[in-house]
This record gives sequence, structure tokens and C-alpha cells, in this order.
Amino acid sequence: MPLYIRDDEVDALAAKLQRETNASSKTEAVRTALLHELERHRTKLPLRDRIVKLQAEAKKIGLPNPDFDMKKFTNEMWED
Repeated sequence: MPLYIRDDEVDALAAKLQRETNASSKTEAVRTALLHELERHRTKLPLRDRIVKLQAEAKKIGLPNPDFDMKKFTNEMWED
């Protein structure tokens, strides 16, 4: 079944994608783009899960050292 694109902008995007990905046809370029988008959507974590993951990482790192001297650290980093 052929792919009919009635929107000029979408047709131009499909043609550009075909050129940039060296796809054999616009249909192949669109198929690949759709598969990638579906996979990206499937693997995307909900915001709540991303926040839980970040909070766990922050907990592992712990609280900042109150005795840390940022000026001393910066000076040591810039010494030759």
C-alpha cells in the first residue's frame, strides 16, 4: 500500500528525512521514524519514577560537607 502525504510540510519533512538517513523511500523513512518514536515513548519513564530515581541518587551522595572550602578547592584546581 503506497504512502500518500497530503500536507506539503509533512511531505517536505519526509523527503528531508529520507535524504538525511539515506532511506530507500519516504515510506521507509517514515516507518523508521515512527518505530523510533514508538520505542522512545515506550521507554520513557513517568515523571514520578524519574523523581524517585533522582532522589535515590541524591540520597546516596549525601549532605554537603559543611567544612568544604570552595575557594581553596578552586585555587588548587587552577595551580600549575
